[in-house]
Amino acid sequence: MATDPPVPTEGTGPGPAERGSTVIADRVVAKIAARAAREAVGRVPEGGSAPQATVTVHQDHARVRIGLELEYPCDIGAQCGAVRRHVAQRVEALAGMVVREVAVEVERLHSVHTRRAAQGRLR
Repeated sequence: MATDPPVPTEGTGPGPAERGSTVIADRVVAKIAARAAREAVGRVPEGGSAPQATVTVHQDHARVRIGLELEYPCDIGAQCGAVRRHVAQRVEALAGMVVREVAVEVERLHSVHTRRAAQGRLR
């Protein structure tokens, strides 16, 4: 006759922090950050690229760099502030990391006038 193994009682054995660890790769956090930046911006400008992110993780702290393209004209400062806040919030919520810094780099502005001029040259 087989018996069930004893059930550990509280206070006996190692606690959760002593049983193992969870490691989230930088590239996974970068994917979360890029998606969050796209959510914050709303949409990718016509002819533009989706936001890109690079992340450095040290233990449970992350530093994020976001490269993005915006429509012109827009309030660049407000857009970047919204991206910083949303990226920090989503990375903290989904990866459980403290976000020490979110650096946003606007790499290109897209305007209707520029698109029209470029289309005219392509014909």
